[in-house]
Amino acid sequence: MTFASMTGFAESTGSHEGLRWRWEAKSVNSRGLDLRLRTPPGHDGLEAPARRLATERFQRGAFQISLTIEPQEGARGLVVDAAALASAVKIAREVAAETGLTPARVDGLLALKGVIVADEGNAALSPVARAHRDAAILESLATAFDKLAKERCSEGAKLAAHLTAQIGEVERLVAEAGRLAAAQPQSLKARLSAQIKELLDGSPVSEERLAQEVALLAVKADIREELDRLTAHVQDARALIAQGYGVGRKLDFLAQEFNREANTLCSKSTDIALTRTGLALKAVIDQFREQSQNVE
Repeated sequence: MTFASMTGFAESTGSHEGLRWRWEAKSVNSRGLDLRLRTPPGHDGLEAPARRLATERFQRGAFQISLTIEPQEGARGLVVDAAALASAVKIAREVAAETGLTPARVDGLLALKGVIVADEGNAALSPVARAHRDAAILESLATAFDKLAKERCSEGAKLAAHLTAQIGEVERLVAEAGRLAAAQPQSLKARLSAQIKELLDGSPVSEERLAQEVALLAVKADIREELDRLTAHVQDARALIAQGYGVGRKLDFLAQEFNREANTLCSKSTDIALTRTGLALKAVIDQFREQSQNVE
């Protein structure tokens, strides 16, 4: 499947028997699938099927989904929620009996949140009519999700291009580090010879002894293993990008492995040029990891 980002936005609209609505869906980075759904009163039953629609299309991302309902013509106005009013009256009587205070007035009870609500025709719907309405609303949500998935894939294509370019730069720096590392033994020998002569006030040093010391230092500074691992990681990263869908976690883990090898390379370096190359490598790897964290 297509390489996908976790960032995107989409919307869709729909209508059913005079009722109109609008869905907005946006997503950003997340370690898992986090869906936050906001619906008007009377539409709480949409949450479970909405989550199913999301899990069918997405693996990761923090989603904010909102539904806006336009009231039907002829149904606009206010109605009293009988259950909420009865509950408020009961509480008011209990408080008056316990405290001896004057019972709450009707205008005070009606002012409570949830007692008077907008009339959107929900109460008049039969179970069958409500099911048909919800099915139509969910159908438009599926459309919004499909648009969002397409948007995330479009962003993913751009993201794949950035990641591919960064991997190419990592490969170039690894090759440069290899060339610099090949010259380290000779550089170590010259530096060590100069230091010994300075300490011994110009006295000659046995070539055999010098070679032994250089060999020990060269073993400690050997970065061939790190270079081999970095080269293998470059191949793995390209394979994951080519694989496409659902590779975000693997790319993030691979970026950590890249960084670990680059740190070791820098710690082993005995040459300023190699250290600079290692630091440049770390900078590119950090950019790669930052970008990979947006991959689904």
